[in-house]
Amino acid sequence: MQDRGTDFVSAVLLPKLEQRGRGWYEKYCKRFLDICCSLLFLLLFFWVYIVLAVLVRIKLGRPILFVQPRPGIVDLKTGQETVFTLYKFRSMSDARDAEGELLPDEIRLGRFGKWLRASSLDELPEIFNILKGDMSFVGPRPQLVRDMVFMTPEQRIRHTARPGLSGLAQINGRNSIAWEDKLLWDLNYIKKIKLSTDIKIFFATLRKAFVTQEGISAEDMATAEDFGDYLLRTGRIDQHVYDTRQELAKHILHIHAHM
Repeated sequence: MQDRGTDFVSAVLLPKLEQRGRGWYEKYCKRFLDICCSLLFLLLFFWVYIVLAVLVRIKLGRPILFVQPRPGIVDLKTGQETVFTLYKFRSMSDARDAEGELLPDEIRLGRFGKWLRASSLDELPEIFNILKGDMSFVGPRPQLVRDMVFMTPEQRIRHTARPGLSGLAQINGRNSIAWEDKLLWDLNYIKKIKLSTDIKIFFATLRKAFVTQEGISAEDMATAEDFGDYLLRTGRIDQHVYDTRQELAKHILHIHAHM
């Protein structure tokens, strides 16, 4: 039985991915730097976590953390994506209507939640994902499982790299760019992963998060549009394909929840 933090997606669910070549930096240095930098960050900024946790508790109540299964790096032996539990600070309330149903995202995402997302401070708990080995500081952003099942085998190659806190897509438009462009940026990144590129992405991310404060939301949307919803809305897939793959995503999540 696998650790629930890194469950394996069954090979019968998605086509096996072929491995790509990895350079010296990615093989031997990147993970070491992730560990050192995450430990240093937690040591220097532990007080920020305390302050944010108190604010979330006051503004939004419990739970303080938002947790969600996300596709992780492909396992070298199986050729299948792992699924790990991603941590964030909660940014939405649990406000419900008279029937007990959750209100729309744009209503539950108040001023405080919008500030958390615009500043990217809601992402800080992901430092623990980096320390655990689920993620890296720089790499393709971990999308949702229900996004992964709509990706082509070529687009899924992005999962042969450890997912990152930020990546090329995040400094080149984030969620304001089309899904195809976002995934293309990820594929461009993994063609040649090197230290100089990671450093440039890291500092560009800091500038966008804390200077220009670019939010994660697409235009006219409180939260980013799912890949499958985008493909259906733009006519790239029909309703049958959409429904079938959504069921596949639910099956993968069911496996994750029971491992």
